[in-house]
Amino acid sequence: MEALHPTAKLMQGLQFAASKHRTQRRKDNETPYINHPINVATILAVEGGITDESVLIAALLHDTVEDTDTTFEEIKQHFGVEICEIVREVTDDKSLEKQERKRLQIEHAAMSSFKAKLVKLADKLDNLRDLRRKPPIGWSLERQEQYYVWAKKVVDNMRGTNPVLERELDVIFKEKKLL
Repeated sequence: MEALHPTAKLMQGLQFAASKHRTQRRKDNETPYINHPINVATILAVEGGITDESVLIAALLHDTVEDTDTTFEEIKQHFGVEICEIVREVTDDKSLEKQERKRLQIEHAAMSSFKAKLVKLADKLDNLRDLRRKPPIGWSLERQEQYYVWAKKVVDNMRGTNPVLERELDVIFKEKKLL
């Protein structure tokens, strides 16, 4: 099989994610879900200076297994082992209780690969920007504050990965008086 040009493979990742998330909305019930993976990949490329195709494709696919009917095998088949492994590292086990998933994200952040940390940092940055812009429907101020505190714990375990993204996250944490 002939190798695809990086742009072609990236577009296949975008198309795959768009298809998988096509019926979903963000927690504000308005924003198309696909905007989130696109934002995560864009944050990495534009703000983080990341050009690594596997990281950018994994960013597009990072929620497909967790939030759709996609399997890791499907990711591996379409995009290869490396991208599959990055997606695996950033995917929560939905069979666990929410609090346990959150605890494990904090714990696993420090042990994640460099590429998975990049995706996770950009994911947290986009989620926090969304939370500032338009909180999820039904989230009290207390729940929003708890999310900021928890996100900072995750981010703190990935410090030293990408100073630019970390500075952007710190701007938000300072606003919330968490720094």
